[in-house]
Amino acid sequence: MIRWERPSLRAQGVQVRIAGLFFLVLLPLARAGPNPATSQPPSSGSGFANRNGYIGNEACAHCHAAICESYKQTSMAHASGPALDSLIPADFTHKESGVHYRIYAEGGRAWLSFDRPGDPEVQGKRELLYFIGSGRRGRTYLFETDGFLFESPVNWYANKQMWDTAPAYQSDREIPLNLPAYTSCLHCHVSGMQPPVKGKENRYPDPPFTHNGVSCERCHGPGATHAGGAGVNEAVANAAAVNSTIASSTIVNPAKLNPARRDEICMQCHLEGKVAIERAGHHLYEYRAGENLSDYIRYFVLNGAQDSSSIGVVSQVEALDQSLCKKKSGDAMSCTNCHDPHRSPSAEERVAYYRGKCVACHGESFADEHHADHPDCVACHMPALPSADVAHTQVTDHRIPRRPQISPQLLQDASPQSRVPQLIPFQAGGKSDADARDAALAWASLAEGGMKEAEPEARDRLSKAIKESPDDPALLSSLGYIEQKHGATEHARQLYQKALSLNPSLIDAETNLGVIEAQDGQVDDALKLWRSAFQNAPDRSSIGLNLARAYCAEGKLPEARNYILRVLEFNPDLSAAKQMRKGFNHVPPSCSP
Repeated sequence: MIRWERPSLRAQGVQVRIAGLFFLVLLPLARAGPNPATSQPPSSGSGFANRNGYIGNEACAHCHAAICESYKQTSMAHASGPALDSLIPADFTHKESGVHYRIYAEGGRAWLSFDRPGDPEVQGKRELLYFIGSGRRGRTYLFETDGFLFESPVNWYANKQMWDTAPAYQSDREIPLNLPAYTSCLHCHVSGMQPPVKGKENRYPDPPFTHNGVSCERCHGPGATHAGGAGVNEAVANAAAVNSTIASSTIVNPAKLNPARRDEICMQCHLEGKVAIERAGHHLYEYRAGENLSDYIRYFVLNGAQDSSSIGVVSQVEALDQSLCKKKSGDAMSCTNCHDPHRSPSAEERVAYYRGKCVACHGESFADEHHADHPDCVACHMPALPSADVAHTQVTDHRIPRRPQISPQLLQDASPQSRVPQLIPFQAGGKSDADARDAALAWASLAEGGMKEAEPEARDRLSKAIKESPDDPALLSSLGYIEQKHGATEHARQLYQKALSLNPSLIDAETNLGVIEAQDGQVDDALKLWRSAFQNAPDRSSIGLNLARAYCAEGKLPEARNYILRVLEFNPDLSAAKQMRKGFNHVPPSCSP
């Protein structure tokens, strides 16, 4: 009997961040030649307003030259750009997979090559188009295959000054060449990101972003109107609905916003939480400085589940909210109390700079009495800890523990003996609210991620949320997946069918409904669903394997071979696909790897 692949559900609206600076991957067959349009680097800021009113840093520099010059030296300004502009050469062999990788420049282009000695099936190269990550913690590169954008399978880890495979893939024996460049990663590293093509997770218009790094407008809002340029942006024109302070100007000054709106500007990229759920009909990349971030996305955290010896790469806001400094200061304290977004202190001035920030609150007399011979406050009270989610990386502890050796939990007030997780919505300052939909999808994300004890809660919440929002495709698809896992296939079928009637581009719903149809003998219906899903997500190898198995079982070997070749185009080191391709040549052909 054929075993159909049922990939885990990535529900619409669930933001996936693979921690911090750099992460997402794919590796297809090398192109015969460059894609001239895709190979063009985005502008660093020409003064031209895009359709959302963003004009880039160069337009700001006309009036704010000193600030812009200082900002150019920060990590945020160097968070992304053309690959050739910031190429870190690589030449190493990954021990577990035996694959030799190189990153190098040749012929005016940047390249990634890979090969496994003794394995002629695994060798090739990809043109690297963009870099992601300033290099302070790490860096990776992006390339495209057939118009789909992926992250390199290898990353530079600055703390250890070493190259290794992408986070979570250090032990893999196959090359991870099909890691999509999701919007949740790009949003925090590029500016002027263009939304992906409808129905496709990682296929973007060309170029995928219009400005390198994190531009001034990420924190100050679109600048076309303020600079007197074309492209008046709707968010500024309707600013009175956002905040009266914004309405008095065509640019956002974060310091003049109310505390919640001020802090959310940092939260959009410096808060990850355990789960992030995009609101129905909205995307994080649509958020503009000064707006209510929770209108676009809701963050959820596990209460008391973190080990105090390690914290996440993108947990600064969450950690700071747990600090005694923040608890006592309240809204008076924000990220900018300690960090100047427009400049970074040099290595020589770093100790004095941050000590001055501490003294500003604690007073000179306290500083004189408190280890005056050790002026580096940060070294003791904000130590660098191992990252909980990115290998070879350390993270500054923004919990600011008084005594680091008994540092409080990042997320407190949960019983460590409890086997049922406590998932709560996060809001700085202790204010938290979330509607039934968002909470249900957050619990479903935990369950889909392998936390079995979360399944009953997820199933119950999804069922209740659907009663309130019966036409929400994300809820329907998520509950369908859980029902399918528990053998309630008829109910799952109904849920998937309704979800697809509302949103035909739900790749997971198409794939999993196809499994149900195939198991019931409705192979033609399954093939129709899988063809549609695979066309929109050709990097999803499991879908291509299902198509190849089904066509092989029907004796249609040419079609089966075509789908296996398509799988291997995006995932050339996938052993199941390589074995299946060999099986097609047996007499009689074998349809399983």
